Amino acid sequence: MSEAGFSHKPVLLAECIEALNIRPDGIYLDGTLGRAGHSREIVKRLTSGRLICVDRDQAALDAAEERLAQWRDKVTLVHSNFCELDAILDGLGLDGVDGMLFDLGVSSPQLDDAARGFSYMADAPLDMRMDRSDGLTARTVVNEWPQEELRRILWQYGEERYASAIAGAIVRARGDKPVETTLELVDIIKGAMPASALREKQHPAKRSFQAIRIAVNDELGSVDKMVRAAVPRLNPGGRLAVISFHSLEDRIVKNGLAEYAKGCTCPPDFPVCVCGKKPQIKLVTRKPIVSGPAELEENPRARSAKLRVAEKL
Repeated sequence: MSEAGFSHKPVLLAECIEALNIRPDGIYLDGTLGRAGHSREIVKRLTSGRLICVDRDQAALDAAEERLAQWRDKVTLVHSNFCELDAILDGLGLDGVDGMLFDLGVSSPQLDDAARGFSYMADAPLDMRMDRSDGLTARTVVNEWPQEELRRILWQYGEERYASAIAGAIVRARGDKPVETTLELVDIIKGAMPASALREKQHPAKRSFQAIRIAVNDELGSVDKMVRAAVPRLNPGGRLAVISFHSLEDRIVKNGLAEYAKGCTCPPDFPVCVCGKKPQIKLVTRKPIVSGPAELEENPRARSAKLRVAEKL
């Protein structure tokens, strides 16, 4: 694909590069390679250093062969989920790295490829897997999960006000015949919502599709595992930078980092510390970094992006 073909600009790019504090001889990990936008900027700054690029979508790794071709001798491509961080670094014989970046947004090529079933705008089989070798698909969630579980994910992951009505409508529809395609699901969702909700600016199926996608890919579980694995594998002075786009993900990152930044966990009335717990990181930013007006003008997708940064002590 030509350079023009992927003019997609990564979110908070300058801020991420600054946050990582890149050393030319350091070892860095981009846990969400995607279109390689962040990776290109990291690897450009390396001399004898090395960049490990991880993605659960094989298509992203295939595309990176070309996009990172001129730095290929400094890049290691790994097909895995970033929550398998320990296994990834162990497999490469690395105890630790000097910086890690995770961009938790869904990569645009996945959304743009109608056949992947992520989009509520194009008809396709219900799939939504980021890693096509995973077993669980959106079709299974929609046709086999109990009504109460559907209601829970729509409400919790999609913050969908009409979660109960939509879950009920899905269960009634699949009682007649399995729900096979994205647009069949869109019609069911629309049919369960009041007319006022259908007139809102946002597409009526957006929140439900988000919820199902998060469930299919266990996105929140993966983020929690990633934060817990990342901090212990940073070298002293190493930086961890995480961009989230969803309040639930941001909360997991915020709470996970706060736990590692906190030292003693003894009750406040203990005269001396007996737990011996020391902080493992310092928070580089108390508040998340967000996009400025120029980036928002250029890339509306950056509106909900929050970058949190921590440094290993």
